[in-house]
Amino acid sequence: MSTTIILTIACLGVLGLLFSVVLYFVAQKFKVEEDPRIDIVESILPGANCGGCGQAGCRAFAENVVKAPSIGSFFCPVGGNPTMAEIAKALGQEVEAKEPMVAVVRCHGTIDNRAKINNFEGYSSCKVMSSLYIGDTGCKYGCLGKGDCEVVCKFDAIHIDPKRGIPEVNQDKCTACGACVKACPKSIIELRNKGLKERRVYVSCLSKDKGAVTRKACAVGCIGCGKCAKVCPFGAITVENNLAYIDFTKCKLCRKCVEECPTKAIWAVNFPIKLPKSATEPHTEPQPQTIEKESTVQQEN
Repeated sequence: MSTTIILTIACLGVLGLLFSVVLYFVAQKFKVEEDPRIDIVESILPGANCGGCGQAGCRAFAENVVKAPSIGSFFCPVGGNPTMAEIAKALGQEVEAKEPMVAVVRCHGTIDNRAKINNFEGYSSCKVMSSLYIGDTGCKYGCLGKGDCEVVCKFDAIHIDPKRGIPEVNQDKCTACGACVKACPKSIIELRNKGLKERRVYVSCLSKDKGAVTRKACAVGCIGCGKCAKVCPFGAITVENNLAYIDFTKCKLCRKCVEECPTKAIWAVNFPIKLPKSATEPHTEPQPQTIEKESTVQQEN
């Protein structure tokens, strides 16, 4: 019995050694040499693995950057221009700096501005709610307020304001990774140019209903009147399907459209508060309504 056990162990040992040798030579024969620059690029990246660059993760981004003839079409939103400049230097290339972006919530249908017409009782998810019906207000285009955007944000940059019922973006924390954009079933979140001195002007509405229907559902919805487009001296505003849109690449931040909008659907962010024209005039500046940057108030004017 002992001899049989010894022979069995010996045979298994010889077979194991033989298979190991075979596997070693096969691995050497078919091994793929990896470019050492991939590790270098990956070490430069912030390691967020957020997918904002359009790749599966930082490793995939590094692999594709190294393989590409030019890195001009690649951009890491988390690391931004400094990271891309460092990658370009490591690869012996040059890259142009890009304008920083930030997530913008294009809906101001707060609890005060957009009354609820029913109560949703179910799993707290915008995606689930959107798949069942248009929502709990009269606007089928507006924010559902269940916080899918907040859940997917890895940078703690977006939260639902419980008093207002819509998301608020902290522009200092936002990396423009686009995760919240993809998570929103209503597509109300957009990545826009952060703007000169972090100032932006945009239409905070996505309703494509006719003006009367929009006004009935939301007090500050865009009614597609076209007044903003008429006063814009730069051709930055277009009106299609009863909805105005401001092209941030053309907008010069003059704010004429903000003053002209009859429903206050156009928002100006991070501008200084205008003072009254004279000491005798009452100060009619609107009250703060949403915060995009700590200690900076977003105003309608």
